[in-house]
Amino acid sequence: MEQELISKKELLELTDISYGQLYRWKRKKLIPEEWFIRKSTFTGQETFFPKEKILARIEKIKQMKDDLSLDELASMFSPNPTTISLHKDDVIKRNIVSEVALHFYMEQKGEQHVLSFEQLLQLYIFDRLLQTGEMSLGEGKSVFDVFERHYTKVQGKSCELLVVRKMGISTCLLATNGSELYFEDGAKVVARLHVPSCIEELKIKVTEGMDKWSEKI
Repeated sequence: MEQELISKKELLELTDISYGQLYRWKRKKLIPEEWFIRKSTFTGQETFFPKEKILARIEKIKQMKDDLSLDELASMFSPNPTTISLHKDDVIKRNIVSEVALHFYMEQKGEQHVLSFEQLLQLYIFDRLLQTGEMSLGEGKSVFDVFERHYTKVQGKSCELLVVRKMGISTCLLATNGSELYFEDGAKVVARLHVPSCIEELKIKVTEGMDKWSEKI
């Protein structure tokens, strides 16, 4: 489905930011280059943005820029891997994922005391699908398997996780944005998640959890 776009002029008016701020955030990599879309209009070339993504990103930048430097924000929004890891007990205490999701992961992958960021990402995505009802508990194994087999091939790229179901049987796939996908008759995409957005959400969730934990200590 084609994404809704917003013009640069509309964006600046709606968010009450300046042209200079917008392009400074672009230079600092807080806003991805690929979101600046040049299109021909009757007045010439204009810049547009994916509306939902850019509005959400600017809102987060405005909320967090007083507490974090632009470089720290850029690291937060980066789709690249991070050195964050958490003990399994902290994953529950900080409400990163549900206890049900973590328990199922341990059943599938064996008892582990410390989880890497990539493992947390698998869990976070699985838990989101579980909470929305788009995936059953038993289907979670396909999320873990597709990440372990193929995530390194799309790491750092703009990609999506798709859950496809036919006749009650589901499968997961990772696809880079722009990939054309064709399915057999009767197959339906029941869930579609933008992986870099999930990474960003998880980093924020973990960081906020660390800040609250530090305050208590």
